[in-house]
Amino acid sequence: MIMPQAIGETVFDILYLGFALIAGLTMAVKGKTRLVKKAGIMAVLLGTGDSFHLVPRSYALWTLGLEANAAALGIGKFITSITMTIFYVILYYVWREYFQVKDRNKVTKAMWVLAALRIGLCLLPQNQWLSYRQPLLFGILRNVPFAVIGVIIIVIFAQEVKRTRDHVFRFMPLAVGLSFGFYLPVVLFSGTAPIVGVLMIPKTMAYVWIVLMGWKLYKKEELQ
Repeated sequence: MIMPQAIGETVFDILYLGFALIAGLTMAVKGKTRLVKKAGIMAVLLGTGDSFHLVPRSYALWTLGLEANAAALGIGKFITSITMTIFYVILYYVWREYFQVKDRNKVTKAMWVLAALRIGLCLLPQNQWLSYRQPLLFGILRNVPFAVIGVIIIVIFAQEVKRTRDHVFRFMPLAVGLSFGFYLPVVLFSGTAPIVGVLMIPKTMAYVWIVLMGWKLYKKEELQ
């Protein structure tokens, strides 16, 4: 018997991945400027990376369950961890180009160091990606630099939005803040309280919001 969870998650994932990939490809291919193309690549990376985790998860829910498909889910989670790190690095460069930031080299170095650290931690075998229950310690460790990246993105967008009174990215700090706010409890408590995993839905909607801000750039460009 197919559970309502399998139906609900699959429909949601199809809509989400379809939106991210179609919007991203449209911006990447039809965008007239490097800025819009970057926003498109960022959205494509989001959809592609998440598909490695969400497609196996949907398959697992429709077949033998999550635990029986632990290896595929773990590999997908690993790939998503890498692609989401790159996603925020690209978002950082969207910020630089959109607000025409010429300096802030220390912030650039910090972003690259944190991204490299995050990816390096994800590559360690201690993560036990192929296991159904992965070590909480490394779940926390690999997300520390990721969380710092999130804080940097929130702060720099908030500063520039306040300075320029920009309307395209005025809600970026809130969207990024919500994405991390919903994601971190899952990292900390999903192993002992699986119901916390439901927070991944509003986390995903926060990413949809981020993509929509990039889409506003694309539509604005079309009108020029």
